[in-house]
Amino acid sequence: MSTPTTSFGREAAAAISRSKNEPAWLVALREEAGQLATELNLPKPEKLPLTRWTLDQYGVSRPGQSVTTASELPAAITALLPEENSSALIVQHNSSVIFTQISEELKAQGVILTSLEEASRNHEELFRKHFMTAYSKDEHKLAAVHAALWNGGVFLYVPRNVTIEAPIQALLFVDDAEATFMPHVLVIAESNSRVSFVEQVASSLGDAASTLLHNSAVEVFAKAGAVVQYAAVHQMDSSAIDIAYRRAVLDNDARIEWIVGDLHNGNSITDTKSVLKGNGSTSDSKIITIGTGSQRMSLTTQAVHFGRSTESDMITRAVMKEEATAIINGITKIEKGATKANGQQTEKVLMLSPKARGDANPILLIDEDDVKAGHAASVGQVNADQVYYLMSRGISRKEAERLIIHGFLDPVVSEIPLKGLREQLHRILERKLG
Repeated sequence: MSTPTTSFGREAAAAISRSKNEPAWLVALREEAGQLATELNLPKPEKLPLTRWTLDQYGVSRPGQSVTTASELPAAITALLPEENSSALIVQHNSSVIFTQISEELKAQGVILTSLEEASRNHEELFRKHFMTAYSKDEHKLAAVHAALWNGGVFLYVPRNVTIEAPIQALLFVDDAEATFMPHVLVIAESNSRVSFVEQVASSLGDAASTLLHNSAVEVFAKAGAVVQYAAVHQMDSSAIDIAYRRAVLDNDARIEWIVGDLHNGNSITDTKSVLKGNGSTSDSKIITIGTGSQRMSLTTQAVHFGRSTESDMITRAVMKEEATAIINGITKIEKGATKANGQQTEKVLMLSPKARGDANPILLIDEDDVKAGHAASVGQVNADQVYYLMSRGISRKEAERLIIHGFLDPVVSEIPLKGLREQLHRILERKLG
């Protein structure tokens, strides 16, 4: 049996790249990232000592078995796929993409959906211009590790003026605790295009003794006038650590909508950031999470305004049970020159146990005068008046609290663009809320 990698450097990262037959520039990038991984420190999220986490088991390459039709996918994977017919679907199993499906209609329009590894060889110009530019390999140690070891991944390109009606689906699945599982999603939406992308991350690790590190990244580039809706649902086993850095860069009048269900069962760090570079660009972020057991979580949502007349709205809602701890950060940054910008944020935490903890930290950083910015944050228990009202209508206390919690989380759940995934999300919520 292979032993998961616990250390690597410049030469090992380059060897991985060469084994994949990657172009010379990408070999050099992995090589540089491998070196940085030996030099940089871990990020330092507030009140979350990462040095106690098992973040140095990077795994070994365990490619899945490629298939040519969806019916050949493993049963554990097909069980997670929404029943709706999809014009585009991509599946990663452990360390590699095993299935890609895209309709002839989308191909004729110039839409590209493929693994990121294939894109590095077949679409090098587009890939090289955008890859690891919104999320830099020198941000911290976890970023460097990701840049050095990423595998499989998703590359989506939407040409100018193309509107894709049905959501593009990606399922990233792992059932081998010793596999390197570090997918990277790269979405490029050219000017005046529209697309919805749904990412689902799931695992089936059983009673794995080792810790799986899911160190992932998302980069979205929305060109002038493009609209990108990005929905993500993470639901891995408690033996996995979920690291997810998401970045979007918006040109003039572009829009990003983040809809995120961070419903992982183990420790996690997520950081979702919109860079409003262009004038008139907008960002709308909706994120929910549920903490159970002894989970430790750090969830950060950011909007950085550079363009004039830009708007951002961020909503984060967390439900904390048992002894779970969550640090919820909302950061709105309005740079000098971003006149008429408007940045709003709301963080709300429901506490269902006296031992649970949720910290909501709204942060406004304003370097321009002619702007609007606001925040609201609250941490508390289920509203007693609401419970009393529902009980007065003949509903039990337990059911009343359940209804209130579901209503609390609904602003995100109702926005998931696939009916099957929404229903699956409801089942996850029921299981986590017990």
